[in-house]
Amino acid sequence: MSSLRNKRRVAIQALYQMDNSGPQDDSLVSNEAIREFIEADEIPEKVFEEGLTLARETWSHREAADADLAPLTPEWPLHRQPVVDRNLLRLAWYEMNRAGIPPKVVISESVDLAREFSTEQSPSFINGVLDRLYHDMIEASNPTNESTPEEESTPNEESTPTEESTPTDTPS
Repeated sequence: MSSLRNKRRVAIQALYQMDNSGPQDDSLVSNEAIREFIEADEIPEKVFEEGLTLARETWSHREAADADLAPLTPEWPLHRQPVVDRNLLRLAWYEMNRAGIPPKVVISESVDLAREFSTEQSPSFINGVLDRLYHDMIEASNPTNESTPEEESTPNEESTPTEESTPTDTPS
């Protein structure tokens, strides 16, 4: 496995422990306690430390992440989601919004981690929520509501053609 995948594996396991331990101050959860819980025997120390750093940074932004994620899952409020799923979403939110990781990479990695650590239904749940988050991010960065090349839309009379679009009615 790549060191980036292992870093995320450490981070999600550390987030799980932080979330289940109850303290609001992440410094109360020691590295030793996390290491004892995490399946990290084959992970180099540097990757383990980077994973813990990623987990602590994600945990410190959990309130902002939760605020953005809650409207995307009204039928499954965060407190009802499996702990792994909730923290996979937080980790993905952090990587997409704060760490600058390309959203499609984050979504793919998160789905893979859901397959490894969560329930049978979790990969599709994680994929759906993160896809909605990604599209919300696109809309927020494009306030004029112009369509993006990835969106399929029917051009209206007021729209201007883009380089990706091809005219349908061209004079012969």
